[in-house]
Amino acid sequence: MASWAPVYPAVVPIPVDLFVSKKHPGLNGDLGFADSLGNIVFKVNFDKSSKSSFKRVLLDASGNPLITVFRDGKGSWQGFKGGDNREEDLIFRVKRTVKKLTRTELEVFLVGEISRVSTPDFKTSLMYKLHQIYARRSKFRLTIFPGSVDHSLIASLIVIFLYGQ
Repeated sequence: MASWAPVYPAVVPIPVDLFVSKKHPGLNGDLGFADSLGNIVFKVNFDKSSKSSFKRVLLDASGNPLITVFRDGKGSWQGFKGGDNREEDLIFRVKRTVKKLTRTELEVFLVGEISRVSTPDFKTSLMYKLHQIYARRSKFRLTIFPGSVDHSLIASLIVIFLYGQ
């Protein structure tokens, strides 16, 4: 007698939704990224001890620094592993470009991929799929599709997009 067992499909990665807002409980005005249950996944602190007003630290839910981003003197942004900005911990560089009056694009250069050619590893824009002239920046949903990019990298790019004026 043959035994029958249900056949389940292979595990398929699913998109992750994060809700970005300054109004999450306990953030004190800092930016937060929460999951669908309202649990903080990432939060962004403005480094008030730094002389630079352009430094942001992306923290995990426990408050550990993941990525520090700051604007260099040339108007570009740099992202560093952890809470420091040591050259050996550099992860990426970002150049902001304005394509149209309402469309800002980030050109991302990953450190391991930097070469003499000045082409970005990828470009991103919040306005890509919104089909709107203006998107609210105080609260919105971010969907991260499965792939090889770390979620903390995506969150740090959102920080640069929102505060990179």
